[in-house]
Amino acid sequence: MSIKTSGLHHVTAIGGDPQRNADFYTRALGLRLVKTTVNFDDPGTYHLYYGDGSGKPGSLMTFFPWRDAPKGRHGTGQATTTSFSVPEASLGWWKQHLATSGVVTSQIRNSDGEETLTFADPDGLKLALVAHPQGDPRDPWDTKLVPAEHAIRGLHSVTLSVSKEDATAGMLTDGLGLSFEHQENNRLRFSAGDGGPGALVDVLVTPDAPRGLVAAGTVHHVAWRAPDEQTQAAWRDELIDDGVNVTSILDRQYFRSIYFREPGGTLLEVATDEPGFAIDEPLLELGRALKLPPWLEPQREDIEAMLPKLDLPSENNPR
Repeated sequence: MSIKTSGLHHVTAIGGDPQRNADFYTRALGLRLVKTTVNFDDPGTYHLYYGDGSGKPGSLMTFFPWRDAPKGRHGTGQATTTSFSVPEASLGWWKQHLATSGVVTSQIRNSDGEETLTFADPDGLKLALVAHPQGDPRDPWDTKLVPAEHAIRGLHSVTLSVSKEDATAGMLTDGLGLSFEHQENNRLRFSAGDGGPGALVDVLVTPDAPRGLVAAGTVHHVAWRAPDEQTQAAWRDELIDDGVNVTSILDRQYFRSIYFREPGGTLLEVATDEPGFAIDEPLLELGRALKLPPWLEPQREDIEAMLPKLDLPSENNPR
């Protein structure tokens, strides 16, 4: 593969109650709700995007929150942990902060010298905060509840759970252009571009684990970055030439997307960095109003009637 990704673009998961979801990710985790829109394939459901101040690629966690969604099952064939990057000296603060929200955490240290705080969101989605020893220069979103000195800098990594690693490793290196870094027991680490936070994926090999079921509390797909549409189109052609079953290029309003599954079962996406989230509302007002793509705008009244009311916490507004 001649084209290589520079890192993670976003992770999309399935949630339950949308109000509970917004409260947790904006208040407990201190992320900004950068876009309130709908699932373009199911407009009666929100699509909520959380990230840094402008929703830059690599900072984004997004959700389809269905209030009556059945509970998912963690297992092979899916991304089982989404990790965020935080400052190295902040884990003690985060442990105390999350405890005030009733969140139980566990702290571990891995062979890369990374201190990690693991926990779950209200729907059971597995999350982690990772303090990388080399630091993370990305600018955080600053709120009263989560001040900048402790705030999340963006995505750190994702963990893919598989029953066999060879084919998945081949897709990561040959299909996405990642590099193999090292292996620790049954965990293999790969990196994109220059590596570091926002450009990492771990492959966890668990042959005896059950097959995962994608529903509430699980990741739907993992998206990787492409700089522009021209690169994405060329990338798609190369994947097809390699025998990968890839979707057509889809307009997601804030980026363009292609989707395909890696051999272990996880749904992957390649998403463009452009055009970004400020194309339909000012930067200072991101996420405050329901935004619809032009082809759904004629249905706005019906869509708004189907959606549950969403009260945005004040922490979504600039200080």
